[in-house]
Amino acid sequence: MCGRFFIAQAPEVFAEVFGYPERPNFPPRYNVAPTQPVAVVTARDGARHFRLVRWGFWPSWLKDPKTFPLVINARAETILEKPTFRGAVRHRRCVFLADGFYEWRREGTGRGATKTPFAIRRADGAPMALAGLWESWLGADGSEIDTAAIVTTGANGTMAAIHDRMPAILAPDAVAPWLDTGGVEQGAAAALCRPCPDDWLRLDPVSDRVNAVRNDDSDLIVPVSRPQPAAPKPDAPPAEQPRSSDEDAQGALF
Repeated sequence: MCGRFFIAQAPEVFAEVFGYPERPNFPPRYNVAPTQPVAVVTARDGARHFRLVRWGFWPSWLKDPKTFPLVINARAETILEKPTFRGAVRHRRCVFLADGFYEWRREGTGRGATKTPFAIRRADGAPMALAGLWESWLGADGSEIDTAAIVTTGANGTMAAIHDRMPAILAPDAVAPWLDTGGVEQGAAAALCRPCPDDWLRLDPVSDRVNAVRNDDSDLIVPVSRPQPAAPKPDAPPAEQPRSSDEDAQGALF
């Protein structure tokens, strides 16, 4: 599950890292949520481009968006099989621009359960290349909306202390083949979406203010003083494991 992320560095940093010619002057955003416009990189005929899309995937064959659930993530394990994503993984792959994302560690059950927010970013401070899929949806009235979803994979050892899923963070040398829909077939591309090395990530507990989408300021990514989570033991009972992403009520907020 990836339900919030942040993009804090200057636009010039992302343009240089991802190599697109456009020079958009977008502001930092510290609490990006589903249904909002998000920045992605796409490629066509070998050239990369900056693009704004809506976070929440609508397949091209969709007739009535009101009947379709909000799809913000696409599981890497099933993107080759699900009709929703089959066309996009073949023809419309993208990279979400981000500096990091948020995840909530759930502890306890029932009314006594607590959810602690963490900001997850690269330990070296570099931008994150989050694998994504995009699609253009055409309405009956001729309106066109570009939408996208973040590809997720199983958690690595670092993320396992918080959650069992994480975004697919592409290695620098994997960005080009992921975007190359003309030269890299979908099976090889899907194989690039795997847990990143443990030492890539830094986990910081952050303020509960991130829970409210209306809060969008730099204080949200400032670490607060809380005990660091310990990775769960492989043989720990289910009650002591981070809650599965398919059951995580945090996703229901969106």
